[in-house]
Parts: sequence; structure tokens; C-alpha cells
Amino acid sequence: MPTTRRHTFRLASWLALVGVTLMIGAGSSVAQSEGVTFTRDIAPILQRSCQHCHRPDSVAPMSLLTYEEARPWARAMKSRTALRNERGAMPPWFIEKNIGIQSYKDDPSLSEAEIATIAGWADSGAPRGDMADLPPPKYVAGGEDGWRIGTPDLVLRSREVTVNASGADRWEPIGVVPTGLTEDRYVEAVEIREVNDIPKEGGSNTVGGRFVLHHLNYSSHVVESEQPDAFTGETTTVWPVHEVGRNADIFPPDAGRILAAGSVLNLETAHLHSNGRETKAYLEFAFKLHPVGYKPSVTWVRRLTANGVDISIKPTTADQQLHAYTVLEQHTKILTFEPHMHAPGVRMCLEAIWGHSVQTLTCAGYDHNWVRSYVYADDAAPLLPEGAILHLTGFMDTTPGNRNVADPRNWGGGGRRSVANMFIDLGEAIALTDEEFEREMGERRERLGLTKNDVVIGCPLCQVRFPSQKAAP
Repeated sequence: MPTTRRHTFRLASWLALVGVTLMIGAGSSVAQSEGVTFTRDIAPILQRSCQHCHRPDSVAPMSLLTYEEARPWARAMKSRTALRNERGAMPPWFIEKNIGIQSYKDDPSLSEAEIATIAGWADSGAPRGDMADLPPPKYVAGGEDGWRIGTPDLVLRSREVTVNASGADRWEPIGVVPTGLTEDRYVEAVEIREVNDIPKEGGSNTVGGRFVLHHLNYSSHVVESEQPDAFTGETTTVWPVHEVGRNADIFPPDAGRILAAGSVLNLETAHLHSNGRETKAYLEFAFKLHPVGYKPSVTWVRRLTANGVDISIKPTTADQQLHAYTVLEQHTKILTFEPHMHAPGVRMCLEAIWGHSVQTLTCAGYDHNWVRSYVYADDAAPLLPEGAILHLTGFMDTTPGNRNVADPRNWGGGGRRSVANMFIDLGEAIALTDEEFEREMGERRERLGLTKNDVVIGCPLCQVRFPSQKAAP
């Protein structure tokens, strides 16, 4: 009898397994007949996260506006999107999604489901699908000027520079550009792009392969006595650093920046690098202006957390760390996080310390070929009190696995060239008075419906009610 029962159990298990297999097979047939298609599933992803760059006469080396254009790149799309926040990932958004603040403006990143959808489409032969499922086009070839900030009110152009096919990096001023303004104006948004003669279909193994200008420090001011460096502080604006692949800057509505009457753009220090071919290039600066009569109501504060002294990068070594600390001298609202390193850099984290509270605000991967400024969403921007400590950690990799490093055998210290190193958070912030700080926290507490038991990353005092604030009923 035991033997019979054992055989009966085996038979039942086998029949159950066959049934499950048949069900899986049937499900696979349904999945295959109703599988992922370009028109229904892939096109909406490309429209939201890819086509602002991947279109004719834009920065990307190929267009992905149509099925015919996208189909040859299906396998590449699968591999690049699967990188998520690592070097070479597409779209170039490197925020780590398992730690810190997760709400940002203009976030093109893909969900895990979307990454899986692209992989399934590539693995199933990249089918077109029913044209009736195709959404209306968001971008049309030749139909836009390409500015992400919309139609600008003022566009300025630098002088043209020529960079040899090979040679050491250059770090030099590239001149001044008159604004032509006859009255003071405040800027709502600014965007910069490099225009060069690199063939669209070309490629390069160098850092920032489609560009020769890695980054630029620049300001605007009124020229005095015909000397570009002689200017007054009242009309001087230090603009956000331009970096290769960087997104536009859209300033908060109450924090416009002045572009003074009779001012010039002073293109103070440009980092130029060879690109494997002799290249001619210039920069275009697009400004959107506030209406005449606008005045800002908040004060910008330069919040550089950096360490350029204790940089010692060993050869052929992964997981090296750099650290920097800043004590905030004012109540501060952090608007952006912008890692800036050089070729060995692969990751950066920003941490806030207030008393016994230690919070990781943001961690992001880093790719020297494509630099991003991450703009916190309005209700996620860190609100930190005077005296809070910012701790910046950088992670460096000089093994052959980091293809950005020119020669993994070399030691590296601090310096301006890509073969040397920088370690900076170029993120921007605004200073707040006591009253502004309390009001910002109170308004956020009300909008988010926070209680005293809620923990808000980046706002260690959001649960505290100050004497000037009414207690909740």
C-alpha cells in the first residue's frame, strides 16, 4: 500500500506539472500574440524620456522619432536602460532610487516596469504593432529650435574656438559677449548648448565624445574702464556652471537673477579637451526673461561643498572615497544637487547632519561624459537650519572597468584637466531668514499633512512648531 500511495502521488504530481506547463504555454501564446509593440508601449516611453535629445539636429547621435529609426537600436536600448544609474545609462539620469529624496523636477528616468518593457520588446524582435496605437508625435523633425526652456527672449553667442585633434586639456577664458540690454532684466531660465562641426553620425573614445567644451565658469557684469574684470557687485551675477550634457536652469519664480543693462557675459574659464579630430565650436546662451518691473524676493547663496586639497587617487583601485564638509551659516533651502568630478568619479552622496539626525539626502551615479543638475521638487527641496552640516562623499574607480579613465596605472591628484581630479557639489541654494524658514516649513507641513510622528528627509525641523506658528487643533 505505501508503494501504491507513492506511485499515486508521483502520478498526481506529474499530471499537475503537465497542467501547469500547458497553462504556461497557453499564457506564453497569449503574451506573444499580445506582446510588447513599438506603437503601443515603446513610443510613449521614447516621447517622454528620449526624444528631446534623440531627434534630427540634436545632441544625440541617432534619432528615435519613428519606428524605422528606433528599430535598429532595440538591443542597444535594452542594454543602456538596464544600466539604470551607472556610467553609460540612458536616459542619463543617475539618481539612486533606493535611498534619499526621490522627487525631482524634469525627471526622465524609467521605472523598473518600463525597463522590462524595453527589454521584452528587444527580445521579441522589436515588433512595430498597430499604427492605430501610435500616440500623436511630440517632436517633429525640423519643427523646433531645440531649446528646452521654450522660445528664449535673448540668445547670445560666444566666439568660435578651435581644438586640435590631440593635445593636453586647456583651461582658459574665451572672451566677453555684450548682452545689448538697455535696462536691467531678471532671468527666469537660462540654457547653454555647444554648436560644433563634429559629424552627427560620428563617435569618439574621449570624455564627452561629441563635445570639446567640458565645462565653463561664467558671470555677467557691467564693464568699467574697458576692463572685463573691473565690475561692481550690485550688477554682478555668477551663473550656474555649464557642463557637458547638462540640463537647463529654471530658477524659482521668486528668485530671478539680474542681467544688468550694459552688461557682458564674462566667459571666465572654459575647460576644453581634444576630441580625436580638429573641431571648431562655439556656445549659445539662451535666456528667458521676467517681465519688466519684476523684482526677486529671496537671496541666492553660493553653497559649494568641495574638497580640492586632500585628493589622492590611487591607480587600479575601486571604491576609493573622498569627503568634504560644510557648516551652513544661514537657514538654507537647497534647490539642486550637481555632482562634479572627473574621469575616475562614479558616484556621489550628499548627507545632512543636524544634532543626532543624520540623513542621506541624495546619492547619484556619475558619468564624466554626461553631467546632470538634479532639481528637487518643491516639497522635497531640503530645508536645513543654520548650523547644519553637509557631508559630501565621492566614490572613485581607477580600474580598467571604468572606461573614462585614460590610463588606470596613473596616480591622480587635484587639478583642472580630466586626467586630474575635482570633487565638488555645484548645487545651488537660497538663504532664508528666520521668518522665511518657519513659513516654508509650516506651508510644507500643511501641504503634506505631516504629523509630529512623520520623518521628512531633508527637513529635520518640519515637525517642530515654533512659537510664532499656530498649533493644529
